[in-house]
Amino acid sequence: MHIAAVLGGGEDLAEAYRNRLMCAIDSFVQLYGSGREIAIFSAPGRTELGGNHTDHQRGHVLAASINLDVIAVVARREDTTIRVHSEGFPEDEISLEELEPVTDKKPTAAELIRGIAARFKQYGCPLETGFDAYTTSQVMAGSGLSSSAAFEVLLGNICNALYAENRFTPVELAQMGQYAENVYFQKPCGLMDQMASSVGGAVAIDFANPMLPAVHPVAFDFSRTGYVLCIVDTGGNHADLTAEYAAIPAEMQEVAKYFGKDVLAEVPSAQVLRSIPELRKACGDRAVLRAMHFYREDGRAQGESDALDRGDFEAFLHLVQNSGQSSYCLLQNVYPSSAPEDQPISIALAVGSAVLGGRGAIRVHGGGFGGTVQAFVPAVLLSQFQEGMESVLGKGCCHVLRIRSVGGMTVLI
Repeated sequence: MHIAAVLGGGEDLAEAYRNRLMCAIDSFVQLYGSGREIAIFSAPGRTELGGNHTDHQRGHVLAASINLDVIAVVARREDTTIRVHSEGFPEDEISLEELEPVTDKKPTAAELIRGIAARFKQYGCPLETGFDAYTTSQVMAGSGLSSSAAFEVLLGNICNALYAENRFTPVELAQMGQYAENVYFQKPCGLMDQMASSVGGAVAIDFANPMLPAVHPVAFDFSRTGYVLCIVDTGGNHADLTAEYAAIPAEMQEVAKYFGKDVLAEVPSAQVLRSIPELRKACGDRAVLRAMHFYREDGRAQGESDALDRGDFEAFLHLVQNSGQSSYCLLQNVYPSSAPEDQPISIALAVGSAVLGGRGAIRVHGGGFGGTVQAFVPAVLLSQFQEGMESVLGKGCCHVLRIRSVGGMTVLI
């Protein structure tokens, strides 16, 4: 696929992207030698447009791949070793002959590599030889743009090309990524992040059947709205907040189990509302509030998709703003409960809302607790918005993003 497709339609950015690829090739050669047949792969980060913490309850989400990505330069080996050197990190090495999960130490990226490879082996793919890979990423860890999902989708595309003649679909590759993160990396997560990165573009996803999610591409041109999509890095890294994240699905599922179900999507919202007094005693107030968020947010995600399908961007923005309010008040994922004195996302929301003055929308982005804020900013206010964010969060914190039309892929130079 042409480089312009990777950039969300930005022909003006193609030269810079090509230079980035060439630098990655040079780094690969320095690490692993020249004269080898290489392939280049790319997987994008994602932005969550709607459905904050609804995927793990088999609800609806609206998400999109973005123009920031992780790329890999890859060459086959003659033995069964896989080596992956990610820029700025130590090299990870695994053997295709040892693909059982390692559970007696803190998981690293090596476990994601091992988990993806194991899944391909479970599906009957011959893993006869390993590979060397050098990766470099624009998707910052802890940014809320799903760097781990992008890395998983990248690995899935590499293995799909090397071991499976590209027979697995983007949806199946996303599921492999989730499997690796859940089972091998030991981190509970839904499927939204991997799905958005793997499928590409803006997509509405219904997770009612998690083994076969319904994916609806949303053909909407955000560049024609007069608004700019901004992601604000608040400086709060959420990479070590697994316990905070895990509590959200755990508490929602606790409410579902009160009714003998596994997830909230299986329980009618009216039944939960009728049972609030009993649920408060059995599950606690926060679990009840988070359940209430799920039902409202699930409806909003569907409403946002419908609004974009009919071209009603103002209705979409109204729902996005309501989503942010619900995440703040009901879901409570704006700051960690263990550190209420540290609230960079709250600061970003307060300052951003003051600048927007009721226009556009601003909300916590992704998993929450740290990381990023998402805003749809009128183009005429962009400079003022960036200045306001940088005045309290530091220069360069506000990133203008584009929606990328394709997901994980092999890149042709």
